[in-house]
Amino acid sequence: MSLIDLQAMEKTPLSTDPYEHIVVPDFVRPDALASVISDFPSMPGPGSHPPSELKIQGQFAALMAEMTGPAFEKLIEQKFDIDLSGRPTMYTVRGFTRAKDGEIHTDSETKLITVLLYLNDKWTEDVGRLRLLRNGTDLENYAAEVPPYGGMLLAFKRSNHSWHGHKPFVGPRRAIQLNWVVDQSVADFEQRRHQMSTRVKKVKAFFTGNSG
Repeated sequence: MSLIDLQAMEKTPLSTDPYEHIVVPDFVRPDALASVISDFPSMPGPGSHPPSELKIQGQFAALMAEMTGPAFEKLIEQKFDIDLSGRPTMYTVRGFTRAKDGEIHTDSETKLITVLLYLNDKWTEDVGRLRLLRNGTDLENYAAEVPPYGGMLLAFKRSNHSWHGHKPFVGPRRAIQLNWVVDQSVADFEQRRHQMSTRVKKVKAFFTGNSG
């Protein structure tokens, strides 16, 4: 049985305020969420980590197989009216955020589509909720706010005005970022960059005994 609800995604209308995006609650099926979270990989430190440096297994591995599969890509193409044939994907995993995370940005020009999938049981905090912004300076001028819980999915088409960010939060905040990028050289570079950062954090955690 599928872990994700493609039918719910298909029925979700595309929003254009402040830029093209969709938000799908319970994209990870509620009856599968606990098992996916149970198999969420251990994080070697803050920031984003590539799958090559993590133990990807069990239901989490099954989830990512679906997220990087042809059915999900086809729906993304339909929603955003974009041809992704020949465009590689890459993903990173994040286990918690620091005070400096969440600053306003648009994502790099080499990214075509950004998908964020949140894997937290619940979220009662006012902070750490991603906001889709109408400009690059005002975190309070937002069109939508996405709480990072319950298998919530956000997907958007990257543009020069795809501003987003969140109020600072320090603590556990599980998320996956999946991107379609312009070519394989970008995917390779980004994965190497994250790989090196993760390896440094592993060494630091080994000597300090602290992965945070």
